[in-house]
Amino acid sequence: MLNTMWSTNSPRRHKPLKILFFLAAVIAFALFLGIVVMLLWNAILPDLTGVTEIKLWQAIGLLVLSRILFGGFHWGKYRGRWKTRKSQWREKWMHMSDEEKSAFKEKWRERCGKGGIRSGEGVKEG
Repeated sequence: MLNTMWSTNSPRRHKPLKILFFLAAVIAFALFLGIVVMLLWNAILPDLTGVTEIKLWQAIGLLVLSRILFGGFHWGKYRGRWKTRKSQWREKWMHMSDEEKSAFKEKWRERCGKGGIRSGEGVKEG
């Protein structure tokens, strides 16, 4: 068993190398993005707004903060969720009768408040 586990043909032998490569790639990508943010910040904002220049770790911190605040860098199971919902609503809308569409619009006018476009002014019927 031990002999086959470390043989040259075993996929288990390459797993630690793959993990190390993946970690190195993630770190390199984070450093690259940090350098880009740092260079853009230092080239534009000090002259424009008078803020001080930032270092690489501050730029990486800004990336992390923007991820927390704005939820960017969507990877994994949430990718494409908006497109799926949008297509579901479009499909539902296409199968509604005219009476159902007008009732739906009226409910949303009530929810969104009175006045302006929200209450139906400028909304195209049909």
